Amino acid sequence: MNKTLDKIHTSGGLGQKAENFHSGKGNERVFPRPAIIPLEGPSLTPNAQRTRTKFCKGNRNVREGEDSSSSSVPNPFPELLPPTVSGSISKYLLPWTKPSATQVIKVFDENNTSKAVEVPTDVTARDICQLFVLKNHCIDDHSWALIDHHIQLGIERTIEDHECVMDVLSGNGMETDSRLYFRKNYAKYEFFKKPLDFFPDHMVSISTETNGIVDHSELIETFLKSSTCPEIHGHLHVKEQSKKSWKKFYFVLRRSGLYFSTKATSKEPRHLQFFADFADSDIYTVLSAKKAHGAPTEFAFCVKATKCSSSRDLKLLCADDEQTKTCWITAMRLLKFGMQLYQNFIQPHQKQKVSSMRSISENSLVAMDFSGQKTRVIENPSEALSVAVEEGLSWRKKSCHRLSGHGSPSSTQSSVPNLAAIHLAQPWFHGKLSREEAQHLITQQGLIDGVFLLRDSQSNPKTFVLSLCHMQKIKHFQILPVDDEGELFYSLDDGHTRFTDLIQLVEFYQLNRGTLPCRLKHHCIQITL
Repeated sequence: MNKTLDKIHTSGGLGQKAENFHSGKGNERVFPRPAIIPLEGPSLTPNAQRTRTKFCKGNRNVREGEDSSSSSVPNPFPELLPPTVSGSISKYLLPWTKPSATQVIKVFDENNTSKAVEVPTDVTARDICQLFVLKNHCIDDHSWALIDHHIQLGIERTIEDHECVMDVLSGNGMETDSRLYFRKNYAKYEFFKKPLDFFPDHMVSISTETNGIVDHSELIETFLKSSTCPEIHGHLHVKEQSKKSWKKFYFVLRRSGLYFSTKATSKEPRHLQFFADFADSDIYTVLSAKKAHGAPTEFAFCVKATKCSSSRDLKLLCADDEQTKTCWITAMRLLKFGMQLYQNFIQPHQKQKVSSMRSISENSLVAMDFSGQKTRVIENPSEALSVAVEEGLSWRKKSCHRLSGHGSPSSTQSSVPNLAAIHLAQPWFHGKLSREEAQHLITQQGLIDGVFLLRDSQSNPKTFVLSLCHMQKIKHFQILPVDDEGELFYSLDDGHTRFTDLIQLVEFYQLNRGTLPCRLKHHCIQITL
């Protein structure tokens, strides 16, 4: 961050720039133009500089061409200038002498609304995520991510938490139409928790250096060691350069790079041809691969050089299914960043352990009954639980009355429909979202078990749909209303398990799998910056 400042503070550096500015050369590019526009004052034209006035003692305006020896502005930074330099400094040069440089960046949410923030030039992706978590009062569950999205190229990737955002933006270049998005990514470090879900047996083998078979519990550890590396292999479709056709090759990923075999599945050195390395490249997910590039499937990704700005320079690859694509991308990330990814993963958890001690007052909480003339402590756990449930239902009914008073459900309607309307304010409910939009949103926020959302049914307006991810596939379950003697309930299993509202339904399936393939764990959320 301070390299530019060090150059300015060298002997004669700032003085030379001040002399150039006051001698009528203010428009000359004495400062190198950075990739991101700095926060600086407007430049002056030569005519404006010749007629510019300086404010001296006694509120007298003295033109630069006149004698101002008796009324010159004293130099506020004498230690930075040599004695031969004039004592007056342009106010537009002073900001460059600040101890820390800042830039303005624009970050978008999923509704394409943006927020401009001023950040230091050495800011990391995690720093920006923490900033927006605080500004938007979000729950900090360490799953927020900053996305590098290229509109023209139709590709995007999650910027790693430790990466410098300014380096990413300067690598993109000013001519590319790139954006930064702030959104959830539950799958960012999931491979550290469940490596078997990301690395299937038929795609992983140990390199010949280790002469053995690695236990799956140590699979990630072998990625992080510099001496060993699991070998990822399998078939991928690759797009030929300057052509629309795709060909299928057998690829092998090793620590030295990505190779493809020119003879079936042979791994002999004479048959392996180099395809790409990741020292100066990044791995991006390709959006709308079939439509944009004529890919055989939508499970496409690419290797993009850091300075690449054209789609012709992308090395496009395509897998047959989501699990294969995820395996390749995850392995490439681990080979590129290594131990740094693991440090990114454990860093917030280490901080959480330090601050996770419960206070004495929190450990001594008890249930109280204030309904009688005298208060009493409820010692029976079953009674305490029933009181808590009763208070929860009472709170929901009060919320419904507040909704009806503001014109939502009418106060003339029964309390049951009013009770069912409180799900509208829940972050997991997304209203009139189509099936395709629900799948796209879940895919963006991470294809791991338990990611879910609720929405209105498009085919039946009186029902709802639960969209849930399991085994990297998205499934949709219809929530049907059940009428029992004038009372309305909701059910996922044809009325066998009934709930008075959708909040009860979600809370139940967060604790119990029931008829679902897995429990509800992570809800999709959309925020407005």
